[in-house]
Amino acid sequence: MNVLLIGAVAMIAALILSAWLMTFARWFPIEGIDGDFLVDYKTMIRAHVDYALMALFSLGFYGAATGANIELSKIACLCVAIGGFTNPTIFVIAAFDTDFWNKTIWKIFSALSFIITTIGFAWIAYSLLMFAIQ
Repeated sequence: MNVLLIGAVAMIAALILSAWLMTFARWFPIEGIDGDFLVDYKTMIRAHVDYALMALFSLGFYGAATGANIELSKIACLCVAIGGFTNPTIFVIAAFDTDFWNKTIWKIFSALSFIITTIGFAWIAYSLLMFAIQ
């Protein structure tokens, strides 16, 4: 289950980095980078919020399982950690690439990320539910 904590730390690091990137993009616009490099500020904000939410889910799952003395599946935890990081990263990539949503490679990456995340979340939710109804 420690992978949930490791994943949360990675998501928090990405959260902080994205905050600094957006702050500097607004305070100190650099010709040729802002507007050309970071093309979609709103999508970067979506990534920032998503990193925060995914980190909170990871910490919440870890805390709930630890508090209830439940041992969650390592595979389910790994899926949450991987998906929790890759899902917001989709928005980061899209913020820098205006044609992101039309590229097959990113469609595949997005689908795999979503599938992995769904498996992890559903598996952990099922584990918590089974504990609760016993």
